[in-house]
Amino acid sequence: MVSKTMSYKCLLFDLDGTLVDSRADLANSVNLMLAELGLNVLPSVRVLNFVGEGARLLVERALTASMEFAPLPSDVDHALELFRRHYREHLLDCTRVYPEVEETLARLDYLPKAIVTNKPYEFSVALLEGLGMLSQFQVVFGGDSLAERKPSPMMLLEAARCCGVEPANCLMVGDTKFDVIAGRAARMKTCGYIPGFRGRTELAEAGADFLIERFSELQILVESCELRMAAA
Repeated sequence: MVSKTMSYKCLLFDLDGTLVDSRADLANSVNLMLAELGLNVLPSVRVLNFVGEGARLLVERALTASMEFAPLPSDVDHALELFRRHYREHLLDCTRVYPEVEETLARLDYLPKAIVTNKPYEFSVALLEGLGMLSQFQVVFGGDSLAERKPSPMMLLEAARCCGVEPANCLMVGDTKFDVIAGRAARMKTCGYIPGFRGRTELAEAGADFLIERFSELQILVESCELRMAAA
């Protein structure tokens, strides 16, 4: 008889660069903010280098790059309000789900899943709902949901608790070093999605346990662990 014991009993996902390609809408919203402030816009590639540690740092880094000096906290506050307004209006203009994501999540529907992203909660839920994906996840945590965001493991540990699963039985899937660092700090296995925002080198250097080129490889990874556990 085949054992039903699984190595992974819960899957945790980053959002931008992992499940969805939101690069164009993020870069456009940042540049709309800069333009409204009368500042020089930035190349999209440069803006995307600022993504990953929450909206405020994204805005602060964009202001610094455009003005070529550090902004005052009050300037960041004002710019953040503008960014939020523009992104609220444009977050689904060009954002699309990465290939094979929906099919893979459906095939792994027997596992509880959580979103743990540094993106503000408001935008995370709106994006998932707009793309018809919200029902796939038992838990959604944004960068403003708890006292700490990635690379702190706090969101990951709380998501595991909400799903009723021990951290050691969770797999964290993301596209940046922040996802890997947070996963390792939470004592979870980590999987890096290479086609995301940062690429293979950053994920490998951060110490990701697994790297995947296609999202469907996640199903293979999970099921191979099941088979290994069954044979043990």
